[in-house]
Amino acid sequence: MKDMETGQVDAAAAAALDLAGTYLFGADPGRTPAVLHEAYESAGDEGTRALLAAALARCWAYAGEHSRAVPFAAAALKHAAEDGDPVIRADALDAALATHWGPDELEVRRELAAKLADVAACLLAPDARTQAHIWLLTVAAETLDVAGMNRHMRALELLGEESTKARFYAASRRLMLDLMHGRTDTIEPLARIAEDALAQLELPDGFMVIACMRGYGACQSGNIPPGVVELARMGDRLAESEGIRVLYAEIAWIYQGLGMHEDARRLVETFDADNLIRLPRDYNYLLTLQLALDVALAQGLTRLVEAITPQLLPYAGRAVINAGAVMFHGVTDDPLSRACDLLGDHERARTLRVHALETYRRLGASWWAKRLAAVEEPAGSIRTSGESMTLRPGPAGVWLVGHDGSESPVPARRGLEHLHTLLANAGHEVPATQLAGALVDQSDLGPTADRAALGAYRRRLVELDAELDRADEWADVGMADRLAAEREALLVEIAAATGLAGRTRPTGSSAERARVTVRKAISAAIQAIDAADPVVVRHLTAHVHTGQSCIYEPSPDRPVTWQL
Repeated sequence: MKDMETGQVDAAAAAALDLAGTYLFGADPGRTPAVLHEAYESAGDEGTRALLAAALARCWAYAGEHSRAVPFAAAALKHAAEDGDPVIRADALDAALATHWGPDELEVRRELAAKLADVAACLLAPDARTQAHIWLLTVAAETLDVAGMNRHMRALELLGEESTKARFYAASRRLMLDLMHGRTDTIEPLARIAEDALAQLELPDGFMVIACMRGYGACQSGNIPPGVVELARMGDRLAESEGIRVLYAEIAWIYQGLGMHEDARRLVETFDADNLIRLPRDYNYLLTLQLALDVALAQGLTRLVEAITPQLLPYAGRAVINAGAVMFHGVTDDPLSRACDLLGDHERARTLRVHALETYRRLGASWWAKRLAAVEEPAGSIRTSGESMTLRPGPAGVWLVGHDGSESPVPARRGLEHLHTLLANAGHEVPATQLAGALVDQSDLGPTADRAALGAYRRRLVELDAELDRADEWADVGMADRLAAEREALLVEIAAATGLAGRTRPTGSSAERARVTVRKAISAAIQAIDAADPVVVRHLTAHVHTGQSCIYEPSPDRPVTWQL
């Protein structure tokens, strides 16, 4: 943004932009749009007009007024292009993304995100880079781009070392990814990092992010620390006082996860066929339908399931992400499979279920996969309960897998041996070191890179960004390619040497090496089995869990006899 202290943005524009910064996401915007519009009409330079138009677009978009937001987003892009400042261009693209955040505009967001990625490469200010990477992380999550999610998450954590705002976003978004992957041990540490950062910031919506971290974290971990219920009650009151429709669905889902079933039912029953049809197709559309359907299914509210399912079905196969990648809410195929089964469309239910479990497996979304696998399979599905399955050594170089007497050959690989050991020890944890054959427990060998080296790497990254800018200005393609290659190599080194929030990562632990080795081997084995017998794969995916200790946990209500 233009520096308000130097007079590049006049007093009226500065005051209007400050007012926009106090807006509560999802609430009625009050007089803020009028103040912004008056400043926009009187602004004299293209950069200031771009900033004000972008703020207007966001304000209307966050208030659910898409048609009012669109012309200001277009104006922001036009003024920013004429001004040429990359920071202002990034802000205009941010506003355009916020405006085109509906469920039917994913391709538009892909295009805008690609443009923002190009502009972000020219940004030096940490806050501007942070905002860009938040959007790029969001679009990567929406499109289930695992590599993209990891790349932009790393960028946020590196920025968190120099910016309090980036540290807040990095901690909250790292928890989004951790919970996606079924990891719950980081909930409290990350929530504390976010709270400490928020205490130094002026983010009117920040408390809602903290509430999401703790509320959704409690639902997924099963651990309800003091204060979580009151946070849910606070969200309940905010939903009612501000009329924020999506909060009704979010708090209902949290209530359901906390075991507060009457409160969950009270909130989800505020939805009916009429107000569901009138839901604006904005950033909250899929989230509202997904969470309301999930709670309706848990509550056995068939009429509500009947009302929601036709609206959500056109979006089968989509990831559901809370605004700004605050939280991952599964894929639409998950509740849709259960809804279709309840409504008698068993064949579609089976297909949706298989797709959901495959997606969760690809993402490593173990909590979501385990939750869905625990639900009774659709009527008419090939069942894995009460039947016989095979996973045993065959002729040299071959293993045999199958179910109900059928067997198919699979090339021998180490992961099949690991699975065989787990199946033979059903219900008992087996250390990954034992599976991997690491008999001596070797302690950490220390950090992969010392702090001085990491500091040098990061200083060089700053230099490279400046040199890349100059190479672009001079149209020196050869130099730009060499600098980009060096930058990418440094990022790889830093990523390998650091963990959460840039902390040095210990290396050499036999337990950690065994965990990684066994997980990769079992994952490769399951992929090999999938081509031979998907039924066996669905069962293994649901009931085999890896980590420093691994376990096969069959359902006691649906036993399987293994031919080993």
